[in-house]
Amino acid sequence: KKPTVWVSLCPGRVDHERIQAVGPDRAASEWLLRCGALVRYQGHEKWQQDYNGLPTGPLGKYRIEAIDATDSCIMYRGFDYLDGLEHVTEIQLQKCIYIQDECLQRLSETKNLQKSLLQLKIISCGNVTDKGILALHKLMNLEYLYLSDLPGVRQKETTVRILQQALPNLELELDLE
Repeated sequence: KKPTVWVSLCPGRVDHERIQAVGPDRAASEWLLRCGALVRYQGHEKWQQDYNGLPTGPLGKYRIEAIDATDSCIMYRGFDYLDGLEHVTEIQLQKCIYIQDECLQRLSETKNLQKSLLQLKIISCGNVTDKGILALHKLMNLEYLYLSDLPGVRQKETTVRILQQALPNLELELDLE
C-alpha cells in the first residue's frame, strides 16, 4: 500500500542543477517519489516507492522504465524532469487531480517519450478533456492506450476516430460512460 503524500512534499520548481549533478533518471525518480508516484527501473521487477531507499550507483545505472503516478500530486511544472528519460515504456496516470490537458500535451511533446513510450493509462483524471487526449497523437510509438472514468472527455467517438487515424497501430481500450 502506498503511503499518503501531502502536496507540500512536491517540489515547486525543477532543479536543473540537480538533474545535471545526478542525471535525469535519478532526479526524475526523486521528484516522482516525493510526489507520491512509483518508478520501476530497467531490469527490475520491484516498484521503487521509498524515497529514502532509492538505489545508488554510478550515473545512468538505474534507468526508469515505468511510472505509476496513481494518487500522486505530479503536475505540469515538474514535467521538465521527464525530458531526459530515454527508457520509459509505460506510464499510468490514475486519480491524479493535477493532471490536465497541458500535462498530456507536454508529455506528447517530450522527444524521448515520443520514441520510448509504448503504454499509457489515464484513469479517473477529472481535468482531462478531449483536447488532452487528442494531443497524444504525437506519441508515434504508442502501442496501447487505456482511458477510463474521464468525465471531461465528451466527444468520445470523434476523439477516438482522430486518434486511431493518427496512430493506426494503437490498441485503444475505453471504459468511458
